[in-house]
Amino acid sequence: MLELELPWILIALPLPLLVYWFIKPASSGNGSALHIPFYRELSSMVGSQGTEKTPTPKARLFMLWLIWALLLMSASKPVWLGEPVEYQNSGRDLMMAVDLSGSMEINDMVLNGRQVDRLSATKSVMNDFIERRRGDRLGLILFGSQAYLQTPLTFDRQTLKTLMNESGIGMAGNKTAIGDALGLAVKHLRKRPEDSRVLILLTDGANTAGEISPLQAAQIAKEEQIKIYSIGLGADEMIERSFFGAHRINPSADLDEKTLKEMAELTGGQYFRARNVEELDKIYALLDQLEPTMQEEDVFRPSKNLFFWPLGLALLLSLIPALIRLMPANLLPQSGEANVSNAAKWRGR
Repeated sequence: MLELELPWILIALPLPLLVYWFIKPASSGNGSALHIPFYRELSSMVGSQGTEKTPTPKARLFMLWLIWALLLMSASKPVWLGEPVEYQNSGRDLMMAVDLSGSMEINDMVLNGRQVDRLSATKSVMNDFIERRRGDRLGLILFGSQAYLQTPLTFDRQTLKTLMNESGIGMAGNKTAIGDALGLAVKHLRKRPEDSRVLILLTDGANTAGEISPLQAAQIAKEEQIKIYSIGLGADEMIERSFFGAHRINPSADLDEKTLKEMAELTGGQYFRARNVEELDKIYALLDQLEPTMQEEDVFRPSKNLFFWPLGLALLLSLIPALIRLMPANLLPQSGEANVSNAAKWRGR
């Protein structure tokens, strides 16, 4: 549907006609008219038959008024409105920080009956979690030796899932900078409205890199009213086979649960332990209950600006008089007397 954002501008549509009807032209004899000393030379450059190339007064006035109407139409900001689109509007801003350090390649998770590494299990569970968070603004931070923002806060869940699935172990370094990941999350969440700032941090180790400690970053998060939910990932034991036989090991020996708990408690969040895919899935389902999505619906209509169409047409029409003056005289329509004279010349041959 076509709509004008500033329709009141069209009130000026009859203004040129009012000026033409009610304001008398300036007299050439009182010296108030504009004097152009090189007008004769300009006329000779255009051509001696310039008067024949000039449109009639009525056509010229109609052309000027049409250009004026198109300019007003462009200034009134015409837009094309699409069909209404409903979406869920939520005030919650949820940032997810995922560990990509080298230890995430340990194959101590079982997904669909086969052994997989920790990152593959995380991706599977997070994809379902992201899909359920309709209406929330979601962001993604990936960290290893360094932390970086993979996706800013957005409603685009599909892009978020794609970028999460494209992440790889070690792409941010093989160490674990938990404090830097928290600091980066605080930097982006502190700009959002209060009482809606949530960080979900998933890691399988301890802080071994970065410029700031996890507890220092958690203290800053508390001051900024950011709630942290921390998840410790990794099995308690697994069978390792070697040349000397099979023996049990603890693949999560490096997990710093104490710090993860302190971070969560300091900010009013919770700490969760995920030893397998089922527990990880339950944790994200519980997070849905702890931080439910807000179901307020809103409607918007996508719009497309159309002002450039009347503006371009006005520019094109304004070039027509100049093009007429530059055209050769023999290409223009001639009067009836000229046509008769040409016909007589042709018969004489």
